[in-house]
Amino acid sequence: MKQESHVLTAVGVSIQQLYECIVIPTGVYQELTVEPPVPGTVEVKTFPWIEILSVRDCTMVEQLQNTAQLDVGESEAIALALEINAELLLIDEHRGRSEANRLGIRITGLLGVLVEAKHRGLIPAVKPLMDNLIATSRFRVSQSLYNQILAIVGES
Repeated sequence: MKQESHVLTAVGVSIQQLYECIVIPTGVYQELTVEPPVPGTVEVKTFPWIEILSVRDCTMVEQLQNTAQLDVGESEAIALALEINAELLLIDEHRGRSEANRLGIRITGLLGVLVEAKHRGLIPAVKPLMDNLIATSRFRVSQSLYNQILAIVGES
């Protein structure tokens, strides 16, 4: 959620234009709102279409942390997605994606968000955004995935 919101906001697209409502667990909210501010802090604190929910199944969160070695935010995001039967989980971390897949949760990540934004005509191109992410953040993408994304959006 941090990078997704920040990247789209930087190009004048609200993530709300893609997803009507975003639900995040309290663990992710806390990660986003601690000092110093991180990309997404302002949005999470002020946008009324972002809903913060507490996870009820703390055992599931602990199990995800212990067995899959996920952090609190990712563990809570997966547990909450199961609890509310979420249509889609936005998650980028490899272990978290693997665990969500194993549990049958439909997922996307930042690149999937960019692809969707391009398909809906909300952004003109994905390549400059991917290049900027790679150059300015800790965002990593393999060359094969980079090329695959460009092919999907017709920018290869």
